[in-house]
Amino acid sequence: MSSFFFSETDLDESRTRSIIDEALGHADDGELFLEYAQSESFVWDDGRLKNASYDMSQGFGLRSVLGETVAFAHASELSEAALKRSAAAVKAVKAGHGGTLAAPPPKTNRHLYSSDDPLSAVPFEVKTKLLQDIDAYARAKDPRVCQVSASLSGEWVNVEIVRPGGLIVRDVRPLVRLNVSVTAQEGDRRETGSTGAGGRETYDRLMEPSFWQGQIDEALRMALVNLRAEAAPAGEMEVVLGSGWTGVLLHEAVGHGLEGDFNRKKTSAFAGLLGEKVAADGVTVIDDGTIEGRRGSLTVDDEGTPTSRTTLIEDGRLVGFMQDRMNARLMGVEPTGNGRRESHQHAPMPRMTNTFMLGGDKPRAELIESVKDGIFAVNFAGGQVDITSGKFVFNCTEAYRIKDGKLGAPLKNVALIGDGPTVMKRISMIGNDFELDPGIGVCGKAGQGVPVGVGQPSLKIDAITVGGSG
Repeated sequence: MSSFFFSETDLDESRTRSIIDEALGHADDGELFLEYAQSESFVWDDGRLKNASYDMSQGFGLRSVLGETVAFAHASELSEAALKRSAAAVKAVKAGHGGTLAAPPPKTNRHLYSSDDPLSAVPFEVKTKLLQDIDAYARAKDPRVCQVSASLSGEWVNVEIVRPGGLIVRDVRPLVRLNVSVTAQEGDRRETGSTGAGGRETYDRLMEPSFWQGQIDEALRMALVNLRAEAAPAGEMEVVLGSGWTGVLLHEAVGHGLEGDFNRKKTSAFAGLLGEKVAADGVTVIDDGTIEGRRGSLTVDDEGTPTSRTTLIEDGRLVGFMQDRMNARLMGVEPTGNGRRESHQHAPMPRMTNTFMLGGDKPRAELIESVKDGIFAVNFAGGQVDITSGKFVFNCTEAYRIKDGKLGAPLKNVALIGDGPTVMKRISMIGNDFELDPGIGVCGKAGQGVPVGVGQPSLKIDAITVGGSG
């Protein structure tokens, strides 16, 4: 892959290498992260195009790692003068130097997604026509539809990572997403259903009528279900989780606690438990950044390390953590390709890619039939989690009552309350319907947001607190 930055900007490759070698020669680790990003978004609401935006950004982040100390400087100006100023700033930090520059990451010839630019491949009018067609199709589906919102977004990011010693790692990262929201009204009652999908691809799949019509059909189905929804009960009860996007609970309640920095600093609920039983038998949790085209996948992470498939929990036992280069070095283990950053303005840290639980051998119907009095939680909205304790609160966007093994009425305002370590040990049945989410996840940590994937099979949890108004 040819260099974008040394052919399209004023930076000279030879002089840049020299500056980096001199700036990081005293460090334990570090890199120059170069980034050029284009992004666009279109929002359709209330029968019209409400917003259309385009943004272009570029810049670099220069990091020097000395022991546990990180010196970081960034600029939005791709020039030798700006690079020299940043180099002087990171060189001024001396504390904690271990004396040996860490070995560079291994090279890879793998490419997990196309380098095609999705933004320029489709004309403006075609994108806006898609949103108009979505609106018309949704309103024609059912007379109860009173509001339709849709958004289309895409980005194309070009990065190069320059390390001391001359190694340069290059990557091009596309990302697209379509969101649809449908509101239905019956009498005085209004309810909304929402769907979304995307991945590291071009717009082609999202623009196929069979695809976007399927998204609308699902959003409308959820809205109509919610029109019939009753007040949720409250108290501790059995809960069956659906497959796919419900893995966001696993991501938040367990995943963050398995990132290397929290465990090195002993602030995770899982700190010191490596090798111990932390979940029920049969529970295996994976983080895999190598799945082609997935939203959380990367050819290399933002430090230049190839991503990998990392087993975190195996048959209920904690066997590993997600690592960036710094935390891996300080913990005496290998990096796993989980060093990620939101942009050139941020330093990398251990982050999830696609995090999921493997499937079991039980049909979903068997899980539901085993519940005497409980809840079937099909889909989630947002939630809140405390990393140290693993305590969480999640709100369901689609849920049903289960009585004597049979699905009952849909429920509204269902909240699931608990803590990750406890819930993981209360999993008693694992479904054979493993599914990844449709490509909508965004993960926040320390003020940085990055795209991620989640997934799981249906699960039966023997006891979890349900919050409701019924």
